[in-house]
Amino acid sequence: MATTSSPTRAHLATTEKSSALRILTYAGAILAFLIGSGFATGQEILQYFASYGYWGIFGTALVTLILISYVSVEFLTVGRAEQYERPSSIFQYYCGRILGTGFDYFSTLFVFLSFTVMVSGAGAVFKEHYGLSPYIGGVALAIAVGLSVWFGLKSLVDVIGKIGPLIVVVAIALGLVGVLRNPSGLADGVALLPTLEVKQASSTWFMSALSYVGFCMLWLAAFLTALGKSTRSQKEGVAGGILGGTAFAIACSIVGMGLLANIAHVGTSEIPMLTLASDISPLLASGISVMVVAGIYTTAVPLLWTVASRFFADRTPNFKYLTVGLAALGTVIGLILPFSDMVNLVYVINGYVGVILLIMMVIRTVRRVASGEGLLPRGRRTDAPDSAR
Repeated sequence: MATTSSPTRAHLATTEKSSALRILTYAGAILAFLIGSGFATGQEILQYFASYGYWGIFGTALVTLILISYVSVEFLTVGRAEQYERPSSIFQYYCGRILGTGFDYFSTLFVFLSFTVMVSGAGAVFKEHYGLSPYIGGVALAIAVGLSVWFGLKSLVDVIGKIGPLIVVVAIALGLVGVLRNPSGLADGVALLPTLEVKQASSTWFMSALSYVGFCMLWLAAFLTALGKSTRSQKEGVAGGILGGTAFAIACSIVGMGLLANIAHVGTSEIPMLTLASDISPLLASGISVMVVAGIYTTAVPLLWTVASRFFADRTPNFKYLTVGLAALGTVIGLILPFSDMVNLVYVINGYVGVILLIMMVIRTVRRVASGEGLLPRGRRTDAPDSAR
Protein backbone atom coordinates (compact mmCIF):
# COMPACT_ATOMS: atom_id res chain seq x y z
CA MET A 1 0.00 0.00 0.00
CA ALA A 2 2.77 2.42 0.92
CA THR A 3 4.49 2.06 -2.42
CA THR A 4 1.32 2.79 -4.43
CA SER A 5 -0.14 5.61 -2.29
CA SER A 6 2.91 7.85 -2.49
CA PRO A 7 2.90 8.20 -6.31
CA THR A 8 -0.86 8.77 -6.15
CA ARG A 9 -0.44 11.62 -3.68
CA ALA A 10 2.37 13.07 -5.79
CA HIS A 11 0.19 12.85 -8.91
CA LEU A 12 -2.70 14.60 -7.15
CA ALA A 13 -0.41 17.34 -5.86
CA THR A 14 1.00 17.89 -9.35
CA THR A 15 -2.50 17.94 -10.86
CA GLU A 16 -3.74 20.46 -8.27
CA LYS A 17 -0.69 22.65 -8.85
CA SER A 18 -1.10 22.63 -12.63
CA SER A 19 -4.81 23.37 -12.24
CA ALA A 20 -4.05 26.36 -9.99
CA LEU A 21 -1.52 27.65 -12.51
CA ARG A 22 -4.06 27.33 -15.32
CA ILE A 23 -6.67 29.20 -13.27
CA LEU A 24 -4.18 32.02 -12.72
CA THR A 25 -3.36 32.02 -16.43
CA TYR A 26 -7.04 32.36 -17.38
CA ALA A 27 -7.54 35.13 -14.83
CA GLY A 28 -4.38 36.82 -16.06
CA ALA A 29 -5.61 36.63 -19.65
CA ILE A 30 -8.87 38.34 -18.65
CA LEU A 31 -6.97 41.07 -16.82
CA ALA A 32 -4.52 41.65 -19.63
CA PHE A 33 -7.27 41.71 -22.26
CA LEU A 34 -9.20 44.38 -20.33
CA ILE A 35 -6.17 46.45 -19.39
CA GLY A 36 -5.59 48.28 -22.63
CA SER A 37 -4.92 51.89 -23.46
CA GLY A 38 -8.03 53.10 -21.61
CA PHE A 39 -7.18 51.45 -18.29
CA ALA A 40 -3.41 51.73 -18.38
CA THR A 41 -3.50 55.42 -19.31
CA GLY A 42 -6.24 56.14 -16.75
CA GLN A 43 -8.53 57.75 -19.36
CA GLU A 44 -11.04 54.92 -19.19
CA ILE A 45 -11.11 54.88 -15.38
CA LEU A 46 -11.42 58.67 -15.33
CA GLN A 47 -14.47 58.72 -17.62
CA TYR A 48 -16.27 55.67 -16.20
CA PHE A 49 -15.33 55.76 -12.50
CA ALA A 50 -13.59 58.80 -11.02
CA SER A 51 -15.75 61.40 -12.80
CA TYR A 52 -18.78 60.33 -10.71
CA GLY A 53 -17.18 60.70 -7.30
CA TYR A 54 -17.83 58.12 -4.60
CA TRP A 55 -20.70 56.47 -6.48
CA GLY A 56 -18.47 56.03 -9.49
CA ILE A 57 -15.61 54.57 -7.48
CA PHE A 58 -17.59 52.08 -5.41
CA GLY A 59 -20.91 51.68 -7.22
CA THR A 60 -19.45 51.22 -10.68
CA ALA A 61 -16.76 48.90 -9.29
CA LEU A 62 -19.34 46.68 -7.57
CA VAL A 63 -21.47 46.40 -10.70
CA THR A 64 -18.34 45.67 -12.71
CA LEU A 65 -17.20 42.97 -10.27
CA ILE A 66 -20.49 41.10 -10.38
CA LEU A 67 -21.18 41.36 -14.09
CA ILE A 68 -17.66 40.90 -15.47
CA SER A 69 -17.24 37.81 -13.27
CA TYR A 70 -20.58 36.48 -14.52
CA VAL A 71 -19.89 36.99 -18.23
CA SER A 72 -16.32 35.66 -17.95
CA VAL A 73 -17.55 32.43 -16.35
CA GLU A 74 -20.28 32.13 -18.98
CA PHE A 75 -17.96 32.59 -21.95
CA LEU A 76 -15.30 30.24 -20.59
CA THR A 77 -17.72 27.46 -19.62
CA VAL A 78 -19.82 27.70 -22.79
CA GLY A 79 -16.63 27.67 -24.84
CA ARG A 80 -15.55 24.51 -23.06
CA ALA A 81 -18.94 22.85 -23.31
CA GLU A 82 -19.67 23.61 -26.96
CA GLN A 83 -16.16 23.47 -28.45
CA TYR A 84 -17.06 25.88 -31.24
CA GLU A 85 -14.85 25.87 -34.31
CA ARG A 86 -15.72 29.56 -34.73
CA PRO A 87 -15.62 31.38 -31.36
CA SER A 88 -18.04 34.00 -32.66
CA SER A 89 -20.75 31.30 -32.60
CA ILE A 90 -21.16 32.30 -28.96
CA PHE A 91 -23.52 35.07 -30.11
CA GLN A 92 -25.89 32.56 -31.73
CA TYR A 93 -25.85 30.57 -28.49
CA TYR A 94 -27.27 33.51 -26.55
CA CYS A 95 -29.22 35.47 -29.16
CA GLY A 96 -30.41 33.02 -31.78
CA ARG A 97 -29.43 32.82 -35.44
CA ILE A 98 -30.60 36.20 -36.75
CA LEU A 99 -29.81 38.51 -33.81
CA GLY A 100 -26.71 36.48 -33.01
CA THR A 101 -25.39 36.96 -36.54
CA GLY A 102 -25.97 40.70 -36.17
CA PHE A 103 -24.00 40.74 -32.92
CA ASP A 104 -21.29 38.69 -34.60
CA TYR A 105 -20.70 41.27 -37.31
CA PHE A 106 -21.17 44.24 -34.99
CA SER A 107 -18.74 42.89 -32.40
CA THR A 108 -16.16 42.32 -35.12
CA LEU A 109 -16.44 45.97 -36.13
CA PHE A 110 -16.30 47.13 -32.51
CA VAL A 111 -13.29 44.99 -31.69
CA PHE A 112 -11.47 46.45 -34.68
CA LEU A 113 -12.41 50.00 -33.63
CA SER A 114 -11.13 49.16 -30.15
CA PHE A 115 -7.81 48.24 -31.75
CA THR A 116 -7.75 51.73 -33.31
CA VAL A 117 -8.24 53.15 -29.78
CA MET A 118 -5.14 51.22 -28.69
CA VAL A 119 -3.19 52.78 -31.54
CA SER A 120 -4.46 56.22 -30.52
CA GLY A 121 -3.44 55.57 -26.92
CA ALA A 122 0.08 54.58 -27.90
CA GLY A 123 0.37 57.73 -29.99
CA ALA A 124 -0.86 59.86 -27.07
CA VAL A 125 1.78 58.40 -24.74
CA PHE A 126 4.60 59.13 -27.17
CA LYS A 127 3.33 62.67 -27.70
CA GLU A 128 2.48 63.66 -24.10
CA HIS A 129 5.35 62.00 -22.26
CA TYR A 130 8.17 61.68 -24.77
CA GLY A 131 7.39 64.75 -26.88
CA LEU A 132 7.50 62.66 -30.07
CA SER A 133 5.10 62.44 -32.97
CA PRO A 134 2.05 60.28 -32.17
CA TYR A 135 2.66 58.54 -35.50
CA ILE A 136 5.81 56.98 -34.07
CA GLY A 137 3.91 55.42 -31.16
CA GLY A 138 0.99 54.30 -33.27
CA VAL A 139 3.09 52.70 -36.00
CA ALA A 140 5.44 51.02 -33.50
CA LEU A 141 2.48 49.48 -31.65
CA ALA A 142 0.88 48.24 -34.86
CA ILE A 143 4.12 46.52 -35.92
CA ALA A 144 4.63 44.85 -32.52
CA VAL A 145 1.01 43.68 -32.33
CA GLY A 146 0.98 42.45 -35.93
CA LEU A 147 4.08 40.32 -35.34
CA SER A 148 2.60 38.86 -32.14
CA VAL A 149 -0.69 37.89 -33.78
CA TRP A 150 1.27 36.37 -36.67
CA PHE A 151 2.36 33.58 -34.29
CA GLY A 152 -1.19 32.61 -33.26
CA LEU A 153 -3.37 32.23 -30.16
CA LYS A 154 -1.06 30.04 -28.07
CA SER A 155 1.74 32.59 -28.20
CA LEU A 156 -0.85 35.29 -27.44
CA VAL A 157 -2.09 33.58 -24.27
CA ASP A 158 1.44 32.78 -23.10
CA VAL A 159 2.37 36.47 -23.37
CA ILE A 160 -0.68 38.23 -21.98
CA GLY A 161 -1.33 35.76 -19.17
CA LYS A 162 2.01 36.74 -17.63
CA ILE A 163 2.15 40.48 -18.35
CA GLY A 164 -1.38 41.33 -17.22
CA PRO A 165 -1.08 40.70 -13.46
CA LEU A 166 2.17 42.68 -13.28
CA ILE A 167 0.53 45.71 -14.86
CA VAL A 168 -2.39 45.43 -12.43
CA VAL A 169 -0.03 45.40 -9.44
CA VAL A 170 1.83 48.50 -10.67
CA ALA A 171 -1.42 50.35 -11.46
CA ILE A 172 -2.86 49.53 -8.03
CA ALA A 173 0.33 50.68 -6.32
CA LEU A 174 0.21 53.99 -8.18
CA GLY A 175 -3.43 54.47 -7.24
CA LEU A 176 -2.69 53.79 -3.57
CA VAL A 177 0.24 56.20 -3.57
CA GLY A 178 -1.99 58.83 -5.15
CA VAL A 179 -4.45 58.49 -2.25
CA LEU A 180 -1.89 58.20 0.55
CA ARG A 181 0.04 61.29 -0.57
CA ASN A 182 -3.17 63.29 -0.38
CA PRO A 183 -5.45 61.79 2.32
CA SER A 184 -8.05 64.57 2.03
CA GLY A 185 -7.92 64.41 -1.75
CA LEU A 186 -10.96 62.13 -2.14
CA ALA A 187 -13.27 64.56 -0.36
CA ASP A 188 -11.66 67.52 -2.11
CA GLY A 189 -12.01 65.78 -5.46
CA VAL A 190 -15.71 65.11 -4.95
CA ALA A 191 -16.22 68.80 -4.08
CA LEU A 192 -14.23 69.94 -7.13
CA LEU A 193 -15.90 67.69 -9.71
CA PRO A 194 -18.89 69.97 -10.43
CA THR A 195 -16.51 72.82 -11.26
CA LEU A 196 -14.30 70.80 -13.63
CA GLU A 197 -14.87 69.84 -17.25
CA VAL A 198 -14.18 66.12 -16.90
CA LYS A 199 -15.50 63.82 -19.63
CA GLN A 200 -18.11 61.32 -18.41
CA ALA A 201 -19.25 58.12 -20.08
CA SER A 202 -22.94 58.69 -19.25
CA SER A 203 -25.34 60.93 -17.36
CA THR A 204 -25.39 58.62 -14.29
CA TRP A 205 -22.88 56.33 -12.63
CA PHE A 206 -25.16 53.29 -13.00
CA MET A 207 -25.60 53.71 -16.74
CA SER A 208 -21.86 54.28 -16.95
CA ALA A 209 -21.32 50.94 -15.18
CA LEU A 210 -23.63 49.10 -17.55
CA SER A 211 -21.98 50.71 -20.57
CA TYR A 212 -18.56 49.78 -19.20
CA VAL A 213 -19.50 46.13 -18.75
CA GLY A 214 -21.19 46.22 -22.16
CA PHE A 215 -18.12 47.12 -24.15
CA CYS A 216 -15.90 44.82 -22.08
CA MET A 217 -18.27 41.95 -22.95
CA LEU A 218 -17.97 42.59 -26.66
CA TRP A 219 -14.21 42.38 -26.22
CA LEU A 220 -14.29 39.20 -24.18
CA ALA A 221 -16.93 37.16 -25.99
CA ALA A 222 -15.03 35.44 -28.82
CA PHE A 223 -11.66 35.53 -27.04
CA LEU A 224 -12.84 33.77 -23.86
CA THR A 225 -14.98 31.34 -25.85
CA ALA A 226 -11.85 30.26 -27.72
CA LEU A 227 -9.84 30.19 -24.51
CA GLY A 228 -12.55 28.11 -22.81
CA LYS A 229 -11.87 25.24 -25.19
CA SER A 230 -8.54 24.70 -23.44
CA THR A 231 -9.96 24.47 -19.89
CA ARG A 232 -9.68 20.93 -18.52
CA SER A 233 -12.64 21.18 -16.16
CA GLN A 234 -15.64 23.37 -15.56
CA LYS A 235 -14.16 24.28 -12.18
CA GLU A 236 -11.14 25.87 -13.87
CA GLY A 237 -13.35 28.06 -16.04
CA VAL A 238 -15.50 29.17 -13.11
CA ALA A 239 -12.53 29.91 -10.84
CA GLY A 240 -10.58 31.70 -13.57
CA GLY A 241 -13.57 33.84 -14.56
CA ILE A 242 -14.42 34.88 -11.01
CA LEU A 243 -10.81 35.57 -10.08
CA GLY A 244 -10.20 37.62 -13.21
CA GLY A 245 -13.42 39.65 -12.86
CA THR A 246 -12.89 40.33 -9.17
CA ALA A 247 -9.26 41.37 -9.55
CA PHE A 248 -10.14 43.68 -12.43
CA ALA A 249 -12.94 45.42 -10.52
CA ILE A 250 -10.73 45.94 -7.45
CA ALA A 251 -7.98 47.37 -9.65
CA CYS A 252 -10.45 49.78 -11.29
CA SER A 253 -11.69 50.97 -7.90
CA ILE A 254 -8.22 51.60 -6.46
CA VAL A 255 -6.92 53.35 -9.58
CA GLY A 256 -10.13 55.40 -9.63
CA MET A 257 -9.54 56.54 -6.06
CA GLY A 258 -6.02 57.64 -6.95
CA LEU A 259 -7.33 59.70 -9.87
CA LEU A 260 -10.20 61.20 -7.86
CA ALA A 261 -7.83 62.24 -5.08
CA ASN A 262 -5.82 64.18 -7.66
CA ILE A 263 -8.64 65.20 -9.98
CA ALA A 264 -7.51 68.84 -10.20
CA HIS A 265 -4.29 67.71 -11.93
CA VAL A 266 -5.47 64.72 -13.94
CA GLY A 267 -9.02 65.73 -14.90
CA THR A 268 -8.12 67.23 -18.27
CA SER A 269 -5.06 65.11 -19.04
CA GLU A 270 -4.97 62.77 -22.04
CA ILE A 271 -2.85 60.34 -19.99
CA PRO A 272 -4.03 60.75 -16.34
CA MET A 273 -1.81 57.97 -14.98
CA LEU A 274 1.32 59.63 -16.33
CA THR A 275 0.25 62.98 -14.88
CA LEU A 276 -0.29 61.29 -11.52
CA ALA A 277 3.11 59.61 -11.73
CA SER A 278 4.82 62.87 -12.73
CA ASP A 279 3.48 64.55 -9.59
CA ILE A 280 5.28 61.89 -7.58
CA SER A 281 8.52 61.61 -9.56
CA PRO A 282 9.62 62.25 -13.17
CA LEU A 283 11.67 59.05 -13.00
CA LEU A 284 8.59 57.13 -11.89
CA ALA A 285 6.63 58.65 -14.77
CA SER A 286 9.19 57.28 -17.22
CA GLY A 287 8.75 53.80 -15.77
CA ILE A 288 4.96 54.14 -15.81
CA SER A 289 5.09 55.18 -19.47
CA VAL A 290 6.66 51.80 -20.26
CA MET A 291 3.93 50.08 -18.24
CA VAL A 292 1.23 52.00 -20.09
CA VAL A 293 2.61 50.96 -23.47
CA ALA A 294 2.78 47.35 -22.23
CA GLY A 295 -0.83 47.57 -21.09
CA ILE A 296 -1.89 48.85 -24.50
CA TYR A 297 0.02 46.03 -26.17
CA THR A 298 -1.55 43.29 -24.04
CA THR A 299 -5.03 44.35 -25.12
CA ALA A 300 -4.23 45.23 -28.72
CA VAL A 301 -2.85 41.75 -29.46
CA PRO A 302 -6.04 39.75 -28.72
CA LEU A 303 -8.21 42.47 -30.27
CA LEU A 304 -6.40 42.18 -33.59
CA TRP A 305 -6.34 38.38 -33.35
CA THR A 306 -10.11 38.29 -32.71
CA VAL A 307 -10.89 40.24 -35.89
CA ALA A 308 -8.51 38.30 -38.13
CA SER A 309 -9.71 34.93 -36.78
CA ARG A 310 -13.29 35.91 -37.55
CA PHE A 311 -12.51 35.49 -41.26
CA PHE A 312 -9.66 32.99 -41.49
CA ALA A 313 -8.28 30.11 -39.41
CA ASP A 314 -5.43 30.92 -37.05
CA ARG A 315 -1.91 30.68 -38.56
CA THR A 316 -3.10 30.23 -42.16
CA PRO A 317 -1.52 32.43 -44.87
CA ASN A 318 -4.76 34.39 -45.38
CA PHE A 319 -5.00 34.99 -41.62
CA LYS A 320 -1.49 36.43 -41.60
CA TYR A 321 -2.08 38.65 -44.62
CA LEU A 322 -5.32 39.97 -43.15
CA THR A 323 -3.54 40.67 -39.86
CA VAL A 324 -1.04 42.91 -41.63
CA GLY A 325 -3.79 44.74 -43.54
CA LEU A 326 -5.91 45.31 -40.41
CA ALA A 327 -2.90 46.58 -38.46
CA ALA A 328 -2.16 49.11 -41.20
CA LEU A 329 -5.78 50.29 -41.49
CA GLY A 330 -6.13 50.52 -37.71
CA THR A 331 -3.06 52.73 -37.53
CA VAL A 332 -4.49 55.19 -40.04
CA ILE A 333 -7.87 55.43 -38.27
CA GLY A 334 -6.43 55.50 -34.76
CA LEU A 335 -4.28 58.55 -35.37
CA ILE A 336 -7.10 60.79 -36.66
CA LEU A 337 -8.87 61.79 -33.40
CA PRO A 338 -7.46 62.71 -29.94
CA PHE A 339 -7.23 59.74 -27.60
CA SER A 340 -9.81 60.97 -25.03
CA ASP A 341 -12.34 61.54 -27.82
CA MET A 342 -11.71 58.05 -29.22
CA VAL A 343 -12.39 56.48 -25.81
CA ASN A 344 -15.56 58.49 -25.28
CA LEU A 345 -16.93 57.82 -28.75
CA VAL A 346 -16.02 54.19 -29.45
CA TYR A 347 -16.40 52.69 -25.98
CA VAL A 348 -19.55 54.49 -24.83
CA ILE A 349 -21.65 53.94 -27.95
CA ASN A 350 -20.70 50.29 -28.24
CA GLY A 351 -21.12 49.77 -24.51
CA TYR A 352 -24.86 50.32 -24.77
CA VAL A 353 -25.08 47.75 -27.56
CA GLY A 354 -23.24 45.35 -25.27
CA VAL A 355 -25.94 45.84 -22.62
CA ILE A 356 -28.40 44.20 -25.03
CA LEU A 357 -26.11 41.16 -25.18
CA LEU A 358 -25.93 41.13 -21.38
CA ILE A 359 -29.73 41.01 -21.15
CA MET A 360 -29.85 38.12 -23.64
CA MET A 361 -27.21 36.24 -21.63
CA VAL A 362 -29.16 36.61 -18.40
CA ILE A 363 -32.32 35.38 -20.13
CA ARG A 364 -30.47 32.31 -21.45
CA THR A 365 -29.05 31.59 -17.98
CA VAL A 366 -32.50 31.86 -16.38
CA ARG A 367 -33.93 29.50 -19.00
CA ARG A 368 -31.18 26.96 -18.31
CA VAL A 369 -31.98 27.02 -14.61
CA ALA A 370 -35.74 26.84 -15.22
CA SER A 371 -35.34 23.85 -17.56
CA GLY A 372 -33.36 21.96 -14.93
CA GLU A 373 -30.09 22.06 -16.88
CA GLY A 374 -28.43 24.05 -14.13
CA LEU A 375 -26.70 27.38 -13.65
CA LEU A 376 -23.72 26.39 -15.82
CA PRO A 377 -23.96 24.98 -19.35
CA ARG A 378 -23.59 21.31 -20.12
CA GLY A 379 -22.09 20.32 -23.41
CA ARG A 380 -20.26 17.62 -25.29
CA ARG A 381 -17.23 17.76 -23.00
CA THR A 382 -17.30 16.24 -19.53
CA ASP A 383 -15.28 16.80 -16.37
CA ALA A 384 -13.52 13.45 -16.65
CA PRO A 385 -9.94 13.31 -15.37
CA ASP A 386 -7.24 14.15 -17.89
CA SER A 387 -6.08 10.54 -17.95
CA ALA A 388 -9.52 9.42 -19.08
CA ARG A 389 -9.43 11.50 -22.25
